[in-house]
Amino acid sequence: MAFLYKADPARGAQWAKLFAQKAPDLPFHIWPDHGDPAAIRYLAAWQPPDNPTRTFPNLEVVFSVGAGIDQFDLSSVPAHVPVVRMIEPGIVEGMVEYVTQAVLTIHRDLFDYGLQQQQQAWRELPLMPAGQRRIGVLGLGVLGTAVLERLRLFGFDCAGWSRSAREIEGVDCYAGEGALDRFLARTDILICLLPLTPATRGLLDAALFAKLPRGASLIQTGRGPHLNQHDLLAALESGQLHNAILDVTDPEPLPAGHPLWMHPRVRITPHIASATRPDTAVDVVLDNLRRHREGLPMLGQIDRTQGY
Repeated sequence: MAFLYKADPARGAQWAKLFAQKAPDLPFHIWPDHGDPAAIRYLAAWQPPDNPTRTFPNLEVVFSVGAGIDQFDLSSVPAHVPVVRMIEPGIVEGMVEYVTQAVLTIHRDLFDYGLQQQQQAWRELPLMPAGQRRIGVLGLGVLGTAVLERLRLFGFDCAGWSRSAREIEGVDCYAGEGALDRFLARTDILICLLPLTPATRGLLDAALFAKLPRGASLIQTGRGPHLNQHDLLAALESGQLHNAILDVTDPEPLPAGHPLWMHPRVRITPHIASATRPDTAVDVVLDNLRRHREGLPMLGQIDRTQGY
């Protein structure tokens, strides 16, 4: 019985040290050195090898080293092998930090003050109280819930939307397609934390932007293919959107010369909003291995019918 890691080798070395300390009886391999293929029971990967059970016939669980699994070809992982996405404190804390700073950047008009600085203009802008700024989060999973719980502490008027009903203290929760328009109509800063599925691909488009209040802003920390970049540029030029902060794009990175790079109302970061921390990730994986051995549901195990 052995564990195989197939992702960034530098992080893999950190995982190996932690496994040696915390699970010394479980052999740990870093791709492409997998040892005896028949011994591999567990695989952690950013992208699994094609048809992993063909190479590793006794594979029992596939773990994603990231919070999403849209980079997986689920059709190549047999249905009897559970796929588990990463839900660990490091990812959550990083996303909460990133989205909080992005919201405050927009709320405190730092885009506008940056442009004024370039013009050497010292001009005070009216300050809107946090309670009058309406925040809306698309996606109420672990990340979306944690973000809203933090933003609520600043006094923002917080709401969230998800496909199925959720309840979060102090947050107005909307659910289902029928509630999406009402959610958008009350949102000044829209934060996308949705998983990437066929239903959410291209969701952030001209039709959706038109349903936001004029002058709303976008924070995109989901996946690049959620966003129609042409429609975003048009919405910024028309004033329908005021600012956009993008941590994900399609492709990544954007090609040189792409108009989003130099747009004065756009800030781009290279998919760094959150990252798996080896120390906390290994603890979560080892706990899930214990759950798997005991026949308990694993935290983060995906529902293949929904794709997340």
